[in-house]
Amino acid sequence: MSEKEDLLVNGKTSDEIKRWTVRRKSVLVMDIIQGKMTVKEGSQAFDLPVSEIERWVAEGKRGLENALRVNPLEVKEQYERQIKELQQAYGEAMLELRGKKKQQTQTPNEDT
Repeated sequence: MSEKEDLLVNGKTSDEIKRWTVRRKSVLVMDIIQGKMTVKEGSQAFDLPVSEIERWVAEGKRGLENALRVNPLEVKEQYERQIKELQQAYGEAMLELRGKKKQQTQTPNEDT
């Protein structure tokens, strides 16, 4: 068995893990944050996409940041804030797109 196959999460090898519970994800994320394993090694060892593990690490860091706040936000508040920010960004992008389309229709075609 190779070194990567020997990697354990909660005492289970990659072949034994059927479902990635929050606890298993957090153990893997902590191993990555602590430098015990890289994202690439985790991806290979547990047959997971790199992007998925990177997403878990990013979510873990956000959760850690929130937990260390003087007044931590509730999960609902976090999602509501994120939705509001995304809606605002979407609205701005739509305005920019409409402005560009309007500008294109007002500009005379140089080819004719």
